[in-house]
Amino acid sequence: MNLADTLVAGFDVIEFLQMLTERCVELLEVDGAGIFLVDADGVPSLVAASTEQIRLLELFQLQDEEGPCLDCYQAGVMVSCPDLTAEPLPWPRFGAAARTAGFSAVTTVPMRLREHSLGAMDLFRVRPGELDIDIAQAAQALADVATIGIVHERAFVRQEIVIEQLHGALNSRVVIEQAKGVLSERGGIGQDEAFAALRSYARAQRRNLSEVARAVSLQDPEVADLLDNVHPRP
Repeated sequence: MNLADTLVAGFDVIEFLQMLTERCVELLEVDGAGIFLVDADGVPSLVAASTEQIRLLELFQLQDEEGPCLDCYQAGVMVSCPDLTAEPLPWPRFGAAARTAGFSAVTTVPMRLREHSLGAMDLFRVRPGELDIDIAQAAQALADVATIGIVHERAFVRQEIVIEQLHGALNSRVVIEQAKGVLSERGGIGQDEAFAALRSYARAQRRNLSEVARAVSLQDPEVADLLDNVHPRP
Protein backbone atom coordinates (compact mmCIF):
# COMPACT_ATOMS: atom_id res chain seq x y z
CA MET A 1 0.00 0.00 0.00
CA ASN A 2 1.57 3.27 -1.11
CA LEU A 3 0.40 5.98 1.29
CA ALA A 4 1.94 8.63 -0.94
CA ASP A 5 -0.83 7.90 -3.45
CA THR A 6 -3.21 9.86 -1.23
CA LEU A 7 -1.29 13.03 -2.03
CA VAL A 8 -1.66 13.05 -5.79
CA ALA A 9 -4.40 14.21 -8.11
CA GLY A 10 -6.84 11.49 -9.11
CA PHE A 11 -6.53 9.70 -5.77
CA ASP A 12 -8.96 6.72 -5.84
CA VAL A 13 -10.55 6.59 -2.38
CA ILE A 14 -12.31 3.26 -2.86
CA GLU A 15 -9.25 1.48 -4.24
CA PHE A 16 -7.09 2.87 -1.44
CA LEU A 17 -9.50 1.79 1.31
CA GLN A 18 -9.97 -1.64 -0.26
CA MET A 19 -6.21 -2.08 -0.25
CA LEU A 20 -6.12 -0.92 3.36
CA THR A 21 -8.50 -3.71 4.46
CA GLU A 22 -6.37 -6.29 2.68
CA ARG A 23 -3.12 -4.97 4.14
CA CYS A 24 -4.64 -5.03 7.63
CA VAL A 25 -5.29 -8.76 7.22
CA GLU A 26 -1.75 -9.31 5.99
CA LEU A 27 0.05 -7.18 8.59
CA LEU A 28 -2.02 -7.03 11.77
CA GLU A 29 -2.77 -10.66 12.63
CA VAL A 30 -6.49 -10.24 11.94
CA ASP A 31 -8.70 -12.39 9.72
CA GLY A 32 -10.96 -9.78 8.15
CA ALA A 33 -11.49 -6.03 7.90
CA GLY A 34 -14.23 -3.65 6.82
CA ILE A 35 -14.41 0.15 6.51
CA PHE A 36 -17.39 2.48 6.84
CA LEU A 37 -17.66 6.12 5.85
CA VAL A 38 -20.48 8.39 7.01
CA ASP A 39 -22.34 10.80 4.73
CA ALA A 40 -23.45 14.36 5.43
CA ASP A 41 -26.60 13.10 7.17
CA GLY A 42 -24.65 10.87 9.52
CA VAL A 43 -25.65 7.66 7.70
CA PRO A 44 -22.85 5.05 7.56
CA SER A 45 -22.18 3.05 4.40
CA LEU A 46 -19.78 0.22 3.74
CA VAL A 47 -17.01 1.27 1.34
CA ALA A 48 -14.46 -1.56 1.62
CA ALA A 49 -14.24 -5.13 2.89
CA SER A 50 -11.39 -7.63 2.72
CA THR A 51 -13.69 -10.46 1.52
CA GLU A 52 -17.27 -11.01 0.40
CA GLN A 53 -17.95 -12.76 3.72
CA ILE A 54 -16.91 -9.64 5.61
CA ARG A 55 -18.98 -7.46 3.28
CA LEU A 56 -22.13 -9.44 4.04
CA LEU A 57 -21.46 -9.35 7.78
CA GLU A 58 -20.89 -5.60 7.70
CA LEU A 59 -24.06 -5.03 5.69
CA PHE A 60 -25.95 -6.99 8.34
CA GLN A 61 -24.52 -4.63 10.95
CA LEU A 62 -25.78 -1.63 9.02
CA GLN A 63 -29.20 -3.08 8.30
CA ASP A 64 -29.66 -4.15 11.92
CA GLU A 65 -28.33 -0.79 13.18
CA GLU A 66 -26.34 -2.60 15.86
CA GLY A 67 -22.63 -3.27 16.08
CA PRO A 68 -19.14 -2.08 17.00
CA CYS A 69 -18.66 0.21 14.01
CA LEU A 70 -21.70 2.30 14.89
CA ASP A 71 -20.63 2.54 18.53
CA CYS A 72 -17.07 3.44 17.53
CA TYR A 73 -18.18 6.18 15.16
CA GLN A 74 -20.54 7.71 17.71
CA ALA A 75 -18.03 7.62 20.57
CA GLY A 76 -14.97 8.47 18.47
CA VAL A 77 -12.84 5.93 20.36
CA MET A 78 -11.67 2.36 19.85
CA VAL A 79 -14.27 -0.33 20.61
CA SER A 80 -13.35 -3.95 21.33
CA CYS A 81 -15.08 -7.23 22.12
CA PRO A 82 -12.47 -9.96 22.75
CA ASP A 83 -15.01 -12.79 22.91
CA LEU A 84 -18.17 -12.74 20.82
CA THR A 85 -19.19 -16.06 22.36
CA ALA A 86 -19.44 -14.61 25.89
CA GLU A 87 -22.71 -13.37 27.33
CA PRO A 88 -24.02 -10.79 27.64
CA LEU A 89 -22.88 -9.16 24.43
CA PRO A 90 -23.26 -5.43 23.69
CA TRP A 91 -24.63 -6.39 20.24
CA PRO A 92 -26.41 -9.76 20.56
CA ARG A 93 -27.72 -10.00 16.99
CA PHE A 94 -24.47 -8.82 15.44
CA GLY A 95 -22.54 -11.18 17.72
CA ALA A 96 -24.63 -14.12 16.56
CA ALA A 97 -24.08 -13.16 12.90
CA ALA A 98 -20.33 -12.81 13.46
CA ARG A 99 -20.13 -16.23 15.12
CA THR A 100 -22.06 -17.77 12.24
CA ALA A 101 -19.51 -16.24 9.88
CA GLY A 102 -16.72 -17.85 11.94
CA PHE A 103 -15.43 -14.86 13.92
CA SER A 104 -14.95 -14.76 17.68
CA ALA A 105 -13.53 -11.27 18.34
CA VAL A 106 -13.68 -7.77 16.90
CA THR A 107 -11.79 -4.51 17.40
CA THR A 108 -12.95 -1.27 15.78
CA VAL A 109 -10.85 1.86 15.36
CA PRO A 110 -12.24 5.31 14.51
CA MET A 111 -11.35 7.22 11.36
CA ARG A 112 -11.21 10.66 12.87
CA LEU A 113 -9.23 13.85 12.27
CA ARG A 114 -9.56 16.35 15.08
CA GLU A 115 -13.27 17.21 15.27
CA HIS A 116 -14.13 15.50 11.99
CA SER A 117 -15.25 11.87 12.36
CA LEU A 118 -15.46 10.20 8.96
CA GLY A 119 -16.18 6.58 9.87
CA ALA A 120 -14.59 3.51 11.41
CA MET A 121 -12.67 0.32 10.57
CA ASP A 122 -13.66 -3.13 11.91
CA LEU A 123 -10.99 -5.79 12.46
CA PHE A 124 -12.26 -9.35 12.93
CA ARG A 125 -10.46 -12.38 14.36
CA VAL A 126 -11.33 -16.05 14.27
CA ARG A 127 -9.79 -16.75 17.67
CA PRO A 128 -11.08 -14.93 20.78
CA GLY A 129 -8.82 -12.63 22.79
CA GLU A 130 -7.80 -9.00 23.06
CA LEU A 131 -5.87 -7.56 20.16
CA ASP A 132 -2.27 -6.97 21.16
CA ILE A 133 -1.77 -3.33 22.18
CA ASP A 134 1.01 -2.79 19.62
CA ILE A 135 -1.17 -4.20 16.84
CA ALA A 136 -4.12 -2.08 17.96
CA GLN A 137 -1.93 1.02 17.85
CA ALA A 138 -0.67 0.07 14.39
CA ALA A 139 -4.28 -0.36 13.22
CA GLN A 140 -5.16 3.07 14.55
CA ALA A 141 -2.12 4.56 12.84
CA LEU A 142 -3.17 3.07 9.49
CA ALA A 143 -6.70 4.38 9.98
CA ASP A 144 -5.32 7.82 10.85
CA VAL A 145 -3.17 7.93 7.71
CA ALA A 146 -6.14 6.88 5.59
CA THR A 147 -8.26 9.60 7.19
CA ILE A 148 -5.62 12.23 6.52
CA GLY A 149 -5.43 11.04 2.92
CA ILE A 150 -9.18 11.45 2.48
CA VAL A 151 -9.27 14.97 3.89
CA HIS A 152 -5.90 16.12 2.59
CA GLU A 153 -5.87 19.89 2.40
CA ARG A 154 -4.85 20.06 -1.27
CA ALA A 155 -8.09 18.39 -2.32
CA PHE A 156 -10.45 19.38 0.48
CA VAL A 157 -10.12 22.98 1.57
CA ARG A 158 -13.67 23.39 2.86
CA GLN A 159 -15.94 21.05 4.78
CA GLU A 160 -18.44 21.20 1.92
CA ILE A 161 -15.84 19.61 -0.37
CA VAL A 162 -15.12 16.90 2.21
CA ILE A 163 -18.81 16.01 2.25
CA GLU A 164 -18.94 16.02 -1.54
CA GLN A 165 -15.94 13.68 -1.75
CA LEU A 166 -17.41 11.28 0.78
CA HIS A 167 -20.69 11.28 -1.11
CA GLY A 168 -18.80 10.45 -4.28
CA ALA A 169 -16.94 7.61 -2.56
CA LEU A 170 -20.18 6.09 -1.28
CA ASN A 171 -21.75 6.31 -4.72
CA SER A 172 -18.68 4.68 -6.23
CA ARG A 173 -19.06 1.72 -3.90
CA VAL A 174 -22.61 1.19 -5.11
CA VAL A 175 -21.42 1.19 -8.74
CA ILE A 176 -18.67 -1.30 -7.89
CA GLU A 177 -21.20 -3.68 -6.30
CA GLN A 178 -23.35 -3.41 -9.44
CA ALA A 179 -20.35 -4.22 -11.64
CA LYS A 180 -19.46 -7.22 -9.47
CA GLY A 181 -23.00 -8.46 -9.96
CA VAL A 182 -22.73 -8.11 -13.75
CA LEU A 183 -19.45 -10.02 -13.89
CA SER A 184 -20.63 -12.64 -11.40
CA GLU A 185 -23.79 -13.36 -13.36
CA ARG A 186 -22.06 -13.27 -16.74
CA GLY A 187 -19.30 -15.67 -15.74
CA GLY A 188 -21.05 -17.74 -13.08
CA ILE A 189 -18.34 -16.76 -10.62
CA GLY A 190 -18.30 -15.63 -6.99
CA GLN A 191 -18.37 -12.03 -5.85
CA ASP A 192 -14.75 -12.13 -4.65
CA GLU A 193 -13.59 -13.49 -8.02
CA ALA A 194 -15.66 -10.90 -9.87
CA PHE A 195 -14.12 -8.09 -7.82
CA ALA A 196 -10.62 -9.46 -8.42
CA ALA A 197 -11.25 -9.46 -12.19
CA LEU A 198 -12.62 -5.91 -12.09
CA ARG A 199 -9.73 -4.62 -10.04
CA SER A 200 -7.07 -6.41 -12.09
CA TYR A 201 -8.50 -4.93 -15.29
CA ALA A 202 -8.57 -1.41 -13.85
CA ARG A 203 -4.94 -1.71 -12.78
CA ALA A 204 -3.83 -3.16 -16.12
CA GLN A 205 -5.56 -0.33 -17.95
CA ARG A 206 -4.30 2.28 -15.46
CA ARG A 207 -7.86 3.46 -14.96
CA ASN A 208 -9.88 4.45 -11.94
CA LEU A 209 -11.66 1.46 -10.37
CA SER A 210 -14.96 3.32 -10.12
CA GLU A 211 -14.72 4.42 -13.76
CA VAL A 212 -14.23 0.83 -14.96
CA ALA A 213 -17.03 -0.39 -12.69
CA ARG A 214 -19.43 2.16 -14.17
CA ALA A 215 -18.54 1.03 -17.68
CA VAL A 216 -19.09 -2.61 -16.73
CA SER A 217 -22.45 -1.82 -15.13
CA LEU A 218 -23.53 -0.17 -18.39
CA GLN A 219 -21.88 -3.00 -20.39
CA ASP A 220 -20.11 -0.29 -22.35
CA PRO A 221 -18.24 -1.51 -25.47
CA GLU A 222 -15.06 0.11 -24.14
CA VAL A 223 -14.76 -2.72 -21.59
CA ALA A 224 -15.85 -5.43 -24.03
CA ASP A 225 -12.55 -7.27 -23.57
CA LEU A 226 -13.20 -7.59 -19.82
CA LEU A 227 -16.79 -8.68 -20.34
CA ASP A 228 -15.82 -11.15 -23.09
CA ASN A 229 -13.07 -12.68 -20.97
CA VAL A 230 -15.47 -13.53 -18.16
CA HIS A 231 -16.87 -16.68 -19.72
CA PRO A 232 -19.85 -18.56 -18.25
CA ARG A 233 -18.85 -21.76 -16.60
CA PRO A 234 -20.20 -24.98 -18.14
